Amino acid sequence: MRIRFLQDSDLDGLLALAQAAGVGVTTLSADPQRLAARIAASTQSVEGSPDLADASYFFVLEDETTGTLVGTSGIEAAIGMHDTWYNYRVGLAVHASRELEIYKQLTTLFLNSDLTGASELCSLFLLPDWRKDGNGSLLSRCRFLFMAEFPERFSERVIAEMRGVSDENGRSPFWESLGRHFFKMDFARADFLSYVGDKSFIAELMPSYPIYTCLLSEEAQAAIGEVHPGTRPARKLLEGEGFRYSGYVDIFDAGPSLESPLKDIRAIRDSRLYQALAVNAEPKGGVPWLVSNRKLGSFKCALAQTRPLEDSLPLTAAVLARLDIEDGDVVRAVPLSA
Repeated sequence: MRIRFLQDSDLDGLLALAQAAGVGVTTLSADPQRLAARIAASTQSVEGSPDLADASYFFVLEDETTGTLVGTSGIEAAIGMHDTWYNYRVGLAVHASRELEIYKQLTTLFLNSDLTGASELCSLFLLPDWRKDGNGSLLSRCRFLFMAEFPERFSERVIAEMRGVSDENGRSPFWESLGRHFFKMDFARADFLSYVGDKSFIAELMPSYPIYTCLLSEEAQAAIGEVHPGTRPARKLLEGEGFRYSGYVDIFDAGPSLESPLKDIRAIRDSRLYQALAVNAEPKGGVPWLVSNRKLGSFKCALAQTRPLEDSLPLTAAVLARLDIEDGDVVRAVPLSA
């Protein structure tokens, strides 16, 4: 298995992945034209030197022996630079009266654009049958080796919006208790309009004053800052890399935004350069490592069971082939987990 950039010829396979992802992975909408545009934007970003506001990168996990595409992940270099980026910030309001001996702390939601300009990890999806053998970690963490290699292409602040709570039919309790009252449309429709850039309706219809969460249903309150069951592994992985929830949630499903300074992400901070050393077999005592070929235009990333020897990293012929490199080439690598 290996990571590479998506190409125009991958459109049919990408569409199949988007259809399998369903509601909730907003940036992986099953629209052929929009998916083709995302591939084109990624290609243009790699081939040029775009402003952060215009740059995006779109990766795919591929079984290189069959050409089967099994998962995607992406990075937006800077969000909210062309369209307003909205979140709720979870806050606290205190109401007190000494005369009445009443003291209340009430959770509030403030509409804001505080995350504007941050780089966003997005479009993470892996087919259920392939959620094994470290594939999920490879698909998510590969982005960090790319960012470590080309930090000038990203913001100093990195976020990841986690999919919020919804049922098997795509019903979001938070949306039903709050958003529907103002938008009069289904959660999936509102989420899609926001994704495609039609965000004017948010400013026009969403209340700009604080919302007291005690006025929402208990189910909706419980959903604030929580993730969809299928997203829990992704959240755990990011938290293991140093990401933290800092009180920002999605305005539609209240899923949490996790964030970290770019330089503090574990896989970026701890990654090192090694000289690839061709070996016939995996070294004894080896552990899973994430390895990339350091090439901008033809970036590849794969897992290797190995252990470093000073400045060299033993890699089998199969791994060298996945990375499209030769013995002696310099790679960037980091242990898969801390």
